[in-house]
Amino acid sequence: MEYRKFASKYLVRLDIGEDIVEAVKDLAKKEGIRLGSVTGIGAVNKATIGLYEVSKQEYISTELSGDMEIVSLGGNISEMNGEVYVHLHIALGTSDSNVKAGHLNSAIISGTGELIIDEIEGRVDRTKDDISGLNIFKFNN
Repeated sequence: MEYRKFASKYLVRLDIGEDIVEAVKDLAKKEGIRLGSVTGIGAVNKATIGLYEVSKQEYISTELSGDMEIVSLGGNISEMNGEVYVHLHIALGTSDSNVKAGHLNSAIISGTGELIIDEIEGRVDRTKDDISGLNIFKFNN
């Protein structure tokens, strides 16, 4: 991974073999980013995506492999229990022009990844919601 900061934005290049989620988390820790948004494009050859079934309060994971273009990558950086919390969703285009999409657990770069992380001044924590079972934003007054 290489990156450069411009004002509150980080332009990030991920290289072959790097995991998107881990790279974003590592950069946030290294640079002290506690709140921000993430967007990106690129190519991957292995990914694990999920769909959260609210009624069961569990993620159903799907493993994907093969050449895939990142059609859309979006999400955010926040905190939970004092630790960096990265929440990303991805849409992946396949060679037959189909799209697989969901919550991003991991994705391995096969060509390059180009991300923009927009740091937001401030902090927002997360808390586990008893109704949905999700880790949701917790706004402190």
